[in-house]
Amino acid sequence: MRLLISTAIVLLAGSANAFAPTPICRQQNRGVALSMSDAVAAETNMADSGKPPAHADGDAHTADAEIPTNLPSDVGFDYVPLATMLATGQLAEADQFTRDALIVISGSKAKGRDFVYFTEVKLIPSTDLATIERLWNQFSGGKFGYSVQKKKYRQAKNDFEIFCRKIGWNTQDGDVERKKRWFGASEFTYDVKKAPEGHLPLTSALRGTTLIKELMAHPVWDDDEWKKQP
Repeated sequence: MRLLISTAIVLLAGSANAFAPTPICRQQNRGVALSMSDAVAAETNMADSGKPPAHADGDAHTADAEIPTNLPSDVGFDYVPLATMLATGQLAEADQFTRDALIVISGSKAKGRDFVYFTEVKLIPSTDLATIERLWNQFSGGKFGYSVQKKKYRQAKNDFEIFCRKIGWNTQDGDVERKKRWFGASEFTYDVKKAPEGHLPLTSALRGTTLIKELMAHPVWDDDEWKKQP
């Protein structure tokens, strides 16, 4: 089942703090739709990692895009809001929602934590990670997603600094190269046309780079099964 943005209406609930989401695990495939003019964008707040733009401007080219609703989850997670955000170009909100989702589907939320340990990445169901990835791939024209980041990491010969340069996570301050900031106004690019390949979704490295490396090493990427539409 799919929904047309141009004919459907949905109200998106406000999303949660970056590493402390409110419960967003709802019954899957509930009837949901969105009007480009009437939709309420999910408000997002960054915790430790800073604060991204409150809104990402919708892309006019998505006005007649279809929002998929057959979005499998082994834990009953509802990915329709993510599909809606991505279909309407709300990339900052989709980026936040993705991080919040990982906290839930990895089991971290149930343990009372608002962040994912790198050791918990293996607990994330392949079904769910595949659903998230298909959505990011679909609505970015294959430009964004963890599998894209894995490809870029390999091209960088597993050198994390080179990888960050390739996907636009570094910036230059005069003669000084540094990581882009999430603190205050985000320096990241929430625009499919302007962002480098692999730029999104973002993963916090406040506790080190192991989490993003584990996400790129998840066994779901070992073959192309994740690409198959349900």
